Amino acid sequence: MAISNITEIVDFILLGFPELPNLQGFLFWLFLFIYLCILIGNGLIIVITKVDPSLQTPMYFFLGNFSFLEICYTTVTIPRMLTDLWTQNKHISFLDCVVQLCLFLILGGTECFILAVMAYDRYVAICKPLNYPLIMNHKVCVQLVVGSWIGAVPIQVGLTYQIFTLSFCSSNELNYVFCDAPPLVKLACGDSTLNEFPVFANAVLFGMIPFTLILVSYIRIIITILKLPSATGRQKAFSTCSSHLIVVGLFYGTGISTYLLPKSKQTVLLEKILSLFYSTVTPMFNPMIYSLRNKDVIAALKKLLCK
Repeated sequence: MAISNITEIVDFILLGFPELPNLQGFLFWLFLFIYLCILIGNGLIIVITKVDPSLQTPMYFFLGNFSFLEICYTTVTIPRMLTDLWTQNKHISFLDCVVQLCLFLILGGTECFILAVMAYDRYVAICKPLNYPLIMNHKVCVQLVVGSWIGAVPIQVGLTYQIFTLSFCSSNELNYVFCDAPPLVKLACGDSTLNEFPVFANAVLFGMIPFTLILVSYIRIIITILKLPSATGRQKAFSTCSSHLIVVGLFYGTGISTYLLPKSKQTVLLEKILSLFYSTVTPMFNPMIYSLRNKDVIAALKKLLCK
C-alpha cells in the first residue's frame, strides 16, 4: 500500500514471522507458555515480597516493583502477538499501534531506571553499610520507584508523537512482531539518518546513561568487595549482586543491539529475535534468576507453597 501522508494511514500490517509459515501454531503455544511463565513467576515474586517478613527490605521492595513492571511490560505486546498468531489477522489499527508503542517505550524506559535504582541500592548496602538504613529509608525507596515510573513518560510520549507525525510513503507493512520504533522509522520518507536520530538519542538517554551508572556502581562495589578480609563475606556480597548483573546483561545486551547498532536489511530476522529477547524472554528468566540464586527468595517460596 503506497502511503503519501500520515492522515491517510488506516492501519499497519505486522508481518510477524513470514519466514516460518508452517510454525505459526507452534509459535502461538510457545509464546503462550512464555507469557504464563512470566505471569506466574513474577506474580510469585510480588506475593512473597509483600507477605514474607524476612523480605521487607529495600532490595526486595525494588524487586517486587520490578516484577510488577515486567508483567505490565510484556502485557503490552504478548497478548496482541498471541491474537495475531491465533487469528492470522495481522492488521493493527493506527491508534492501537500508537498506544502500543507509547506504552512499550514508557515501560522500557522505566525498566532502565529501575535497574539503575537496584544497582544504587546494592552500592549503598555494600559500600556504605552503616548508613544504609538512613540513606535507603522507606520514603526514599518510594520516591525512587515513583520517579522511575513517571520519569520516562514525557520524553517517550514526545518520541511517539514525533514518530507518528512522520510521512510513511513506502509501505504499511512492519516486518516485526509488534509496533516498535526501529521498524516504524524504516517506513518513513526522507532522510533515514535524520528520522532515526530521535530514536538513537532516546536509546542513549534511557539506555546508555542508566547503564553507565550501573557500571560505575558495580565498579565501586567490586573494589569494596575485594577489600573485605573474609572470603565468606566476599562470596556473600558477590552472590547478592550476581543475579542483578545477569538481568542487566540480558536486557541491555539485546536492547542496545537493537536500538544502537547500525541497521541493515540483512539483519531483519536478527532484529526480531533480539526484540523478542528483551521484550519476552528476559522477563521470563528474571524470576528464575532471582529465585535460584537467592536463598532468602527460595526459603520464602517454600514457606508460601507449604501454606
